[in-house]
Amino acid sequence: MINEKLQNAFNDQINKELYSEYLYLAMKTYFLEQNLMGFVNWFDCQVQEEHAHALGMYDYLNERGGTIELMAIDKPVVEGKTPLEIFEQVLKHEEYVTSRINALYDVAEETRDRAAMKFLDWYLKEQVEEEASVGGVLATLKLIGDDKKALLLLDKDLATRTFVAPVIG
Repeated sequence: MINEKLQNAFNDQINKELYSEYLYLAMKTYFLEQNLMGFVNWFDCQVQEEHAHALGMYDYLNERGGTIELMAIDKPVVEGKTPLEIFEQVLKHEEYVTSRINALYDVAEETRDRAAMKFLDWYLKEQVEEEASVGGVLATLKLIGDDKKALLLLDKDLATRTFVAPVIG
């Protein structure tokens, strides 16, 4: 049976992962409106990843005999008005998610739950990859500046991204 404090922390993180899915869905809308279908594809993959992350934690909590409590998901707020601004928000959000997973890991350490720590190792590694991926797109967007042709080349490149269901844990 999982410790109640850790159970609550997992439930909170499931909510944050679902919020991430919802936020990226909202960001995808901006790119749909701009007809940048490669960016749309990138966000489609991101939405699926966040959903898989939430379900991974959901399944883990259930497997450990915890009580799953789904909470309301806040309305997502897209702050950017350009691809660059949106990806700056994406990076900021991923850094926030990393901090929240670190906080969840801290609770697992505090409760001496080694199984949870081992499980969360995958998420920590995933966040490093997430931040690096977003950082790469962001660096390219900064390099592109106002060059519409270069933006279309990046859009074409982002169209090649595919979602691969993660093997969590």
